[in-house]
Amino acid sequence: MKILIWHGYLLGGTGSNVYTRSLAREWSRCGYEVTVFCQEPHPDRYDLAGARVVRPEIGPILPVFVLDRYEDVKSKLLQDTTPAERERVVEANARAMREHVPADFILVNHVLLGAPVGVQVGEQFALKAHGSELEFSIRGNDELTRWARVTLAGASEVYVGSEHVRCALADVIGPGPHTRRVQIVPPGVDVELFCPQPRDQALAALIDESHRDPPSRSEREPDRGNAERFTAFFADGAPTVIFVGKLSREKGVHLLIEAVRRVGVRAVVVGFGEEREVLGQQAAGMPVLFCGPLGHRHLARLLPLADVAVTPSIFPEAFGMVAAEAAASGVPPLVARHSGLVAIAEGLEAEYPPGYGRLASFETGSITDLAAKLEEVLALPPQMRSQLGAAARRAAVCRWSWRQVGERLLAR
Repeated sequence: MKILIWHGYLLGGTGSNVYTRSLAREWSRCGYEVTVFCQEPHPDRYDLAGARVVRPEIGPILPVFVLDRYEDVKSKLLQDTTPAERERVVEANARAMREHVPADFILVNHVLLGAPVGVQVGEQFALKAHGSELEFSIRGNDELTRWARVTLAGASEVYVGSEHVRCALADVIGPGPHTRRVQIVPPGVDVELFCPQPRDQALAALIDESHRDPPSRSEREPDRGNAERFTAFFADGAPTVIFVGKLSREKGVHLLIEAVRRVGVRAVVVGFGEEREVLGQQAAGMPVLFCGPLGHRHLARLLPLADVAVTPSIFPEAFGMVAAEAAASGVPPLVARHSGLVAIAEGLEAEYPPGYGRLASFETGSITDLAAKLEEVLALPPQMRSQLGAAARRAAVCRWSWRQVGERLLAR
């Protein structure tokens, strides 16, 4: 089977980037011929299991949903781009894809610019709406909404990762033929890479991986000296809370730091973003380790060292991939109970022992509830905490493995 995937951005860092990379790898492992169209300048840094990467020449402007720095293009909010700038990017991507058709399956990511790209390719395509484009760029913008509605009608199937994104799609774009073709297929987790590990083994592997890191050249790379800092930080077996994600106000890291202060527990904060300096000041004097962004090769070793993984977002999330990765690692996630994170909470609750489902989530934005739930989880006897970790692992394997996701997307 020949598969084309359009993403338009990078292959590492944020959720949709990881989604695209992981899906390409899974389908390649299944023996399919996979080509990914994106703006990743260093695809050799990622394991794609043989999938090919094509980087279309889009010009100087990359329309984005959240402003960020890119290596050799200038990011500009989608809603701030001109029609000419958007059309240039769409046509450049569609032209590159037309050189690779026909294909057995074409999947484009993001309502915009994915749907316009799919339409201009001129072949049948399916679309994956991630949610960020809806909330950050399209919502409330009449011009983009009309464009999205017209082009989305050309998709043969529309996939969303959660009930929240399905509702957001209907709310933002409005009714139309696309609403009858929406299917919920949650994002996936590499349950072979993310798995429970003995503490000593995981720590040794994390330190080894950190020693392999090249000198940091940007905020998108792990901090220098992480190997030594991890060695010192994990020298004892004190309880540890972990956060992984963008260091932005929307992700709620400031809430976690305050909760950690109240509970008196240490934490590792993984990620990059404009709030890092402010968060560092907030955590001054606390046992909070900021290490910059880490790849899956690090996280698969770091997560088993944690006792709880917290996702404290206060802005709607399409899903909770980091929480699902923690669950696969046998680490109980604790998520804010809203939007796509509800799917994580409900999956955990279905597997947790009776009476413990409340420990899967906390009230959105509530430092008090977050601190109380953290304290309760950390106070559990080791045997019960191990049971929660094993239940979290079952939820991940049964519901969120990439093998299941890949099969469901192709079962059209």
